[in-house]
Amino acid sequence: MTTTAPPPGTSPSKTPRRAAVASFLGSAVEYYDFFIFGTAAALIFPHVFFPDADTNAQVMSFATFGFAYIARPVGAIFLGHFGDRIGRQKVLVFTLVLMGMSTFIIGCLPTFSAIGWFAPVLLVLCRLMQGLSAAGEQAGASSMTLEHAPENRRAFFTSWTLTGTQGGQILAALAFIPILAAPDEFTYSIGWRIPFWLSALVVVIAFVVRRSLPESPEFESAKSKGELAKLPVADLLRDHWRDVLRVVLCATIAAVSTVFGSLAIAYGISVGVDKELTLWLVVAANAVAIATQPLFGMLADRIGRKPVFVYGALASAVLMPFYLVSMSQPNMLIVFALSVATFSCGYAASNAVWPAFYNEMFSRRVRFSGVAIGTQLGFLAAGFTPSIVTALGGTGENGWVVISLFTAGIAVLASVAALTARETAHVPTDRLGLDGTSRAVDAPEPVAVR
Repeated sequence: MTTTAPPPGTSPSKTPRRAAVASFLGSAVEYYDFFIFGTAAALIFPHVFFPDADTNAQVMSFATFGFAYIARPVGAIFLGHFGDRIGRQKVLVFTLVLMGMSTFIIGCLPTFSAIGWFAPVLLVLCRLMQGLSAAGEQAGASSMTLEHAPENRRAFFTSWTLTGTQGGQILAALAFIPILAAPDEFTYSIGWRIPFWLSALVVVIAFVVRRSLPESPEFESAKSKGELAKLPVADLLRDHWRDVLRVVLCATIAAVSTVFGSLAIAYGISVGVDKELTLWLVVAANAVAIATQPLFGMLADRIGRKPVFVYGALASAVLMPFYLVSMSQPNMLIVFALSVATFSCGYAASNAVWPAFYNEMFSRRVRFSGVAIGTQLGFLAAGFTPSIVTALGGTGENGWVVISLFTAGIAVLASVAALTARETAHVPTDRLGLDGTSRAVDAPEPVAVR
């Protein structure tokens, strides 16, 4: 049984701007916490959590970064279940608190010189908590925003979820720039801890905003009609397994962000770029992405999700080698220009559109679970990219070749997977996940496949 699609604009039950703001702030806080770990893994942790600051220490440090991606699929199953059972808003408040708590604890950990190998063990445990939190953040925030958004602007409003992620990456880089500029005695003792402690302040701000946001109208409608799935994961794997697999493969594109935000930093330093300057490259690219991602979202609302996503993936593959090679020459203006082109004008297209693209594959009964599980399995590739590529020589001489080939492989895989999806840009919100090849249902009665 279908319902009449709402007229253009917003109904009284929808608050798209508030949902977008809450998603932006929540994602910014969550990923500030997540990205300061990535920055520290590249520049700080090899010196303070391992015995020798050599290549082996850097590989192990990047491995601690990757452990969060092991926890994320587990968290996706757990948080996805409750997000589809008790509501998106409650789970999003929980993830925010968990991320803030685990990040603050990292700033309090003793170092290798104090307790030996117990130090990286404790670091990994905290990183696992970060991973559990991140597993539900983007899936829940994007589901909430999409379900509040007007029919014809879903990609635009959901793009702000990932734009918040870019805001978090900017905050993370800015937090470390003055720390790295300080004397080493300060940087490697108390200085590196300060960005982790600051997370407590920004979590409080985001908590207040997110706590006041009403539950999504789609979830409330399903709840009032008794249509909530008792076991969302079971329904998901029965009715949407093709879409889950498709999202897993598409989500590997997140490895481009990891390459750009962590691995390219280490490579740049290896070819003589100043540490502080590598972070300014990240800041510049993410700052421009805050402007370009909503534009890509608007474009996806006009021409569809698939062409924008595929363009972003392939543009990343084409531009990445030029960006990396530019780091070894003296003209930093060219380096900054290629940094912005690669990330803000290339990868940002895929990054902006995936919150709508993935969410629209699933019905509201299993949407949170579908996006959470699919993305987190795909993000495993992103988590261990720095460690794997570093071990293959990605931060050494001619490392740009290794990094570029890896990026190209990921981009092609994600693009092919995206091209197999059905286009959903103009499908009404209440019909999402009900048409196409998956045997999806959104009501107690069976829905015929067209």
